[in-house]
Amino acid sequence: MIHLTRSVAMELGESGVRVNCICPGGIATPIFGKARGLSPDQADATVPLMKGVLEGSQPIKRAGLPEDIARAALWLASDESSFVNGHALVVDGGLTGGRPWSETQRSRARLRDALELAPKE
Repeated sequence: MIHLTRSVAMELGESGVRVNCICPGGIATPIFGKARGLSPDQADATVPLMKGVLEGSQPIKRAGLPEDIARAALWLASDESSFVNGHALVVDGGLTGGRPWSETQRSRARLRDALELAPKE
């Protein structure tokens, strides 16, 4: 999708048409329940559960919401982004950046503690 976005942006940019895409992270919607074969009503009921699951999986400690994606789309459609073309806007709370910093620090501390306990030869 990103390559297609960039290719079409290069082709249509000369005509004044901007082409961008949004790359969402985990967004708390019924899609997770629907993917598991739940009925629409059952899938809707999974949204609070998904909020809890997603809030701990990225550096920004809250679940992504449909409104986050909508705001990104509105910005891309606005005149405020008039010089943005061929861009893949990642809206994922930092998920693609890797593990949260605090988790990385805890892992380093565990490794340090383990190495200090290791027998010296």
